[in-house]
Amino acid sequence: MADTHETARIQRAVHDIEPHIIELRRHFHAHPELSLEEVETTRAIAAELDRMGIPYERPTATGLIATLRGTAPDAYDASGAPRRRLLMRADIDALPVTEKTGEPFASQNPGVMHACGHDCHTAMLLGALRVLAQMTDALHGEIRAVFQPSEENGRGAASMIDAGAADGVDGAFAMHVWSEIDAGLISCEPGPRMANVDWFRIDVRGTSCHGAMPQRGADAVVVAAEIANALQTIVSRDVSPFEPAVVTIGELHAGTARNVIAGEAYLAGTVRTYGKRTHDAMPELIKRICVHTAAALGAEAELTEYTVAHPAVVNDERAAARCRRAVKRVLGPEAVGSYRGTLSGEDFSLFLERVPGVLAFVGVRNPAVGATFAQHSCFYRVDESVLARGTALACQYAVDFLTAR
Repeated sequence: MADTHETARIQRAVHDIEPHIIELRRHFHAHPELSLEEVETTRAIAAELDRMGIPYERPTATGLIATLRGTAPDAYDASGAPRRRLLMRADIDALPVTEKTGEPFASQNPGVMHACGHDCHTAMLLGALRVLAQMTDALHGEIRAVFQPSEENGRGAASMIDAGAADGVDGAFAMHVWSEIDAGLISCEPGPRMANVDWFRIDVRGTSCHGAMPQRGADAVVVAAEIANALQTIVSRDVSPFEPAVVTIGELHAGTARNVIAGEAYLAGTVRTYGKRTHDAMPELIKRICVHTAAALGAEAELTEYTVAHPAVVNDERAAARCRRAVKRVLGPEAVGSYRGTLSGEDFSLFLERVPGVLAFVGVRNPAVGATFAQHSCFYRVDESVLARGTALACQYAVDFLTAR
């Protein structure tokens, strides 16, 4: 465990660079890029690392891995291997959302917005690297900073892992700013924190006909609507009330003209669960409802796609305890927050399947600055005063992790 001297160094350094962290966040916010298109974002990250003199590599088209080597006497053994290596991850992609916040640094890319806080994650990790680069003598090992693309479509973590990002690391750490937690509080409880994420598509086949003669066809719009409603009975009637689950239809497409009964339709959506039994049961439950609902209405329906995107985020017990101690140490005991978790998903879970680690929720909710809207909202705002707090936590966790035996 790091001593109070190192904590004081972190606090002073973070205080000094807080304006720069906010400036970085605003730059990334104004220039968002969609998953797998984060070319300029990665270029800006690389330029910042160049200014810090921190080496990095580009193992994928838009992914970046930086390495910060500790200079403590025991940081490396005789063979040159680090005593411990910590993976610190920030996701960098944005969403296909048209921003309506009116902020002076609002998105300059039409139809694209950092509506989930990845701009904050990137700025906080870059801030942490700037601080830690000034105190490498306190790092008893090595930091591998992973700037990961494509979290929003669930592909980025897997691509970085395939590129070797998780090889040879002893632990993993990430932060997620969160709109349901008050600004200034940080939650890092152990156990399940974010849900299993699955995607599905249902295709409906009816019979098209004239809109004034519905008896001559089988209306795919009506069938799709009935399926959408019936799917909600999975959670209300097939899943235990003690087991969290969500079935959401995000897309329903049908029809070509207002006076034509649609012969085809499709629905697409997502399933979120925590428990393995519920997760495993979902495909058959969805299939049963769509097939039999369509048959009852004289049509056909098929579950044509069901994709398990990534597993639940589960915080390791020891890592969560270390994170909570770090919060108390660098921010004070009053900064420790409590949060039940969410059925939102995060592909950081794939890193946590490889090594023990923790994802910390950094609260950003503050009505005084209009930061009350949910993640993915076109009005999403954050209380920027929390960025320095997240940076301080990242620094303290890294120092503590690399100091531990």
